[in-house]
Amino acid sequence: MPSLTVENYVKAIYQIEAKAPNEPVATGQLATALDVSPGTVTSMLKTLSDSGLTTYTRYEGVRLTDSGRALALRVLRRHRLIELFLVRTLELTWDEVHDEAEHMEHAVSDLLVDRIDAFLGHPRVDPHGDPIPRSDGTLAADPQAGQALANCAAGFAFRLVRVIDQSSKFLRYLTETGLGLGSFGRVTANRDEAGILTIKVDGNETTLAREAAEKLIVTEEKAERP
Repeated sequence: MPSLTVENYVKAIYQIEAKAPNEPVATGQLATALDVSPGTVTSMLKTLSDSGLTTYTRYEGVRLTDSGRALALRVLRRHRLIELFLVRTLELTWDEVHDEAEHMEHAVSDLLVDRIDAFLGHPRVDPHGDPIPRSDGTLAADPQAGQALANCAAGFAFRLVRVIDQSSKFLRYLTETGLGLGSFGRVTANRDEAGILTIKVDGNETTLAREAAEKLIVTEEKAERP
């Protein structure tokens, strides 16, 4: 049974790899993601490499092996299903569930996770739009689907399908502006030179910083909505 630390490392490597699939993950990136020293990361990467979960090259970085990727997906499956379970059954808000799932993901068995999956109807995404891995290690949804809201021109009608920044502060901000997963809206102005984007959601107009809009993944909504 992999330790909590091992599971956290492979999950972090997977999530960083996903942003740049062809690049090895640098020790500095991992140190930042896990809030530990680079020296601690280097020591742990040697352990992971010896376990066959990663390949580590000094001065270059680390990559997950097939075994490491399979373990990372198992951890992400637990995490994302727990988040959704907490939202649907205990009515926690989407800004409350991440920390709870971080603690619980290491304690639940695969059997319990499979039961939660069945209970929820085999969902494709978690409360933030992240794809939920299936028990066989495949993804139930395409993590690359959609585009950043920041790249959408004025007049573009959209549906919010994923939120990249899942910090509690950012999620609460989105809730206050009426933007939740599945929300429909329209871009009314995209002022690249000013670094701002104006959208209309439920009849209310909101201005977003381009930095915030980069963290919102949307798909085109062709049907007319109020």
